[in-house]
Amino acid sequence: QVQLVESGGGLVQPGGSLRLSCAASGNILMISTMGWYRQAPGKERELVAAIASGGSTNYVDSVNGRFTISRDSAKNTVYLQMNSLKPEDTAVYYCKFTRNLGYSRFDYWGQGTQVTVSS
Repeated sequence: QVQLVESGGGLVQPGGSLRLSCAASGNILMISTMGWYRQAPGKERELVAAIASGGSTNYVDSVNGRFTISRDSAKNTVYLQMNSLKPEDTAVYYCKFTRNLGYSRFDYWGQGTQVTVSS
């Protein structure tokens, strides 16, 4: 099992910045992908950014150039640096770790952290 704990959310004005952290504990071997998702009220959860075990990253178009995903393997932590925040970035942000074992895939989710962008 993998336990994930997010932190760093809060209230920020438009144009501001936040850094989210997701600390992992438990059995974190064979984790292939770490990602950040978000879910706004009345909307489906969407992938925001992901980083693969090899270091490649991908982002949803709406955050490209503003958000950066990174990881610290020594701390078993993945980060999401969010700059130039917009009101439409308001959502609950979740981290997810994925483990692939042969043909099986296991997803582990954190509890979420609220990000509110408002003046």
